Order: sequence, then C-alpha cells, then structure tokens
Amino acid sequence: MAQQRALPQSKETLLQSYNKRLKDDVKSIMDNFTEIIKTAKIEDETQVSRATQGEQDNYEMHVRAANIVRAGESLMKLVSDLKQFLILNDFPSVNEAIDQRNQQLRALQEECDRKLIALRDEISIDLYELEEEYYSSRQSPCWPENPKRRPGLLSGSLRSIVTVERP
Repeated sequence: MAQQRALPQSKETLLQSYNKRLKDDVKSIMDNFTEIIKTAKIEDETQVSRATQGEQDNYEMHVRAANIVRAGESLMKLVSDLKQFLILNDFPSVNEAIDQRNQQLRALQEECDRKLIALRDEISIDLYELEEEYYSSRQSPCWPENPKRRPGLLSGSLRSIVTVERP
C-alpha cells in the first residue's frame, strides 16, 4: 500500500493471514523443489536394489511435484483473494475514480451546453434573416394588410423557447 492507513482489527488480521499463506506456500515450493533435486542424484551404495530405489524415487518426485502444484494453486487463490480484498476495501481509489468520471461528464455537459447555445444563436440569426426576407417580399400573404408585422417576432420566441438550463 502506498499510503499507510490505520486498518480495523479484522482487516489487519486478514492481511496477516494472507502474508502467512504467502510465506507458507513459497516455502513449500522451495522445500519440495530442493527435495526433488536431491532425489535426482544417484547414490552408489544402497541396501535396496536399484529398481526398487528408482521406483521409490519416482514416487517421491511425483508426490513432491503434486505438492508444488498444490502450493502454486494456493498462491493463485491468494492472488484472487487479494484482488477481491482490494476491490472491496479500497474506498479512496473507488471514490477517486467516481470523482474523476464526474469531472469528465461535467466537462462534456458544459461543452454540449456551449454548442447548443451557439447553435441556438445561429438558428436565431438565420430565422431573423428569413423572416425579414419573407415579410419584405411581395409574395408574402400579409404584405399589404399587416404593416405592423415585422421580422424577428418568431426569432424572439425561439430565443425564449430554446434555453439551456443548468441545475
């Protein structure tokens, strides 16, 4: 752990048991491997026949190899347990990841808000220009009858409709 924190007694006990399991499994692997190497040496004089000694050595090597495999599997289980412990009990890093994601999403929201406001302004300008062209043309159905009708009436209402509200 990069940061020393005071752990509750149960967590401290659990970490100590993980440490003990690690040391025991590594010691088991080393002891069994050393014994396999010793068994591989051929002794000149023994009280039993060579065939019997060979079978006994072969059986011992198989048992020690199985012990090494068992210790290796135990180490893999220990790694899995440590990962689970870290995931479940490392609240500061989980909170940091959540805060970082919140900051990313807020930045994305602000960028979207800016783009929406720019789009609203562009649409408002275009709508104003279109209204001005429409009401100033002779094809407008309300050209001679409604002189009070002016461009910008719709664009003003668009501005009030399209607002970006922030919480």
